[in-house]
Amino acid sequence: MHDAKMNDTPLTARSVIGGTEVSHGGHMLDIVNPATGGPAGTLQEADAAEVAEAVRAARTAFDKTDWPRWSVPRRQALLLAIRDKIVEHADKLAHLECIALGVPLKELKARHMLRAAENFRFFAEYIGQARGDLYDQTPGYRTIVTREPVGVAALIAPWNAPVALASMKLAAALAFGNTCVLKPSEQTPFALHLLVRLLHDAGLPDGVVNLVNGRGDVTGAALAAQDGVDLISFTGGTTTGRTIMAEAGRRLVPCTMELGGKSANIVFASADRDRALDAALASIYSNNGQQCLAGSRIFVERAIADDFISDFVARARSIRIGSPTDDSTELGPLATAAHRDRVLEFARTAPQDGVEILTGGGVPGDLRDDISGGHYIEPIAAFAPGNASVVCQQEIFGPFATFQIFDSYNQVISAANNTEFGLVSYVWSDHLPTVERAVRDLRSGVVWVNTTMTRELRAPFGGFKSSGVGREGGEACERFYTEPKTVTVPSSPITPRRMGLS
Repeated sequence: MHDAKMNDTPLTARSVIGGTEVSHGGHMLDIVNPATGGPAGTLQEADAAEVAEAVRAARTAFDKTDWPRWSVPRRQALLLAIRDKIVEHADKLAHLECIALGVPLKELKARHMLRAAENFRFFAEYIGQARGDLYDQTPGYRTIVTREPVGVAALIAPWNAPVALASMKLAAALAFGNTCVLKPSEQTPFALHLLVRLLHDAGLPDGVVNLVNGRGDVTGAALAAQDGVDLISFTGGTTTGRTIMAEAGRRLVPCTMELGGKSANIVFASADRDRALDAALASIYSNNGQQCLAGSRIFVERAIADDFISDFVARARSIRIGSPTDDSTELGPLATAAHRDRVLEFARTAPQDGVEILTGGGVPGDLRDDISGGHYIEPIAAFAPGNASVVCQQEIFGPFATFQIFDSYNQVISAANNTEFGLVSYVWSDHLPTVERAVRDLRSGVVWVNTTMTRELRAPFGGFKSSGVGREGGEACERFYTEPKTVTVPSSPITPRRMGLS
């Protein structure tokens, strides 16, 4: 990539098209540091014309270069070089993500950046084991099925874990020979700007990955509507996902959608109580609660409910809130002031629905003077009288846990499934028959048993119902980012039917 200086912090995020950072004087957006409320930098928005230019660059790289036909060893070497670049620059990537997102820096380094590096290593290994199919059941014929890259992939990344989640899309798309146009969230553009520069430093050909920045209704809408785009992968909100799929459907463009969640975390009396308690706290309050797979609805069996909920609340009140750059911080600021206010509004109105706020729902008192402009809130835990409550049905996407008590297996499974979402479920029990029944009966794409947020990259990840369409993972990504081609060859010369002879 041209003019990439690794010691320059990209305080202004611009498009990267054909390997070069471009600036056409688009609308400037201010990026806010959620820890202070002050400026973190700016973003130059790509309009429809700039998006079209990025798609043309990707189209040219796919149609007119040898990139789609790179050998597997050559492609593996590139993916592993990218992995090494991410590891080398993990601290800087984490810093750039932190100043726009507010997730504790320690968590970003330990989880998000290592996950990004692992994504590229995983797909480098995966393509080394991929294979085609051979059919010889039809006498006299041999049919071979190979897989080829689809073309230009539009990759739309979310704001809550930009590098970790965008890298999954990038690694998969590149592993199978596609070209890409990546659009980060307008809230968190800086780390992905650096990541694209690192891809080129690792040897990625110009035009294979192009970057456009801007708001969803401007840049994102233009990207989804481009005729040169062959497939779309989106992670984000369910409402936006429906809009993108409707546009894609007009042109029959395949999509994968990882959307919202309102996941059930079921704690049976037969569970290892201490382990379930630790995991319940982590599954809702890590990443500042801003994750689609959060265990936000916690169902506890009545026999253990009083003690479990009491201990959870006490632990929630002791969570260390503070600057995301402090290694002792467990809960940083929410990403934007508007999002903070939305989460607090759920807490303010919840009692109207019969919900009792057990803890949280305000701004931490000791931070009002020290970091008065930051988007901090106290972690929230609430008790809901039933699953129909607003806070049990709508995705809050913040550090907001709701408790419900159950008396029977059928009751809790019914309530757990009573949601428009179906991304993940958590089951805590050391009673094998209970676990087996729950795994069968829960309507979600992923069920985690006696563990929390463990991602197996070989397995498909995605949701039922409004939580999405399609899956990510090794084989799932291969199916999405490639097209099957069937080639049939006779084993000896055939005698065709002869027509038109007198």
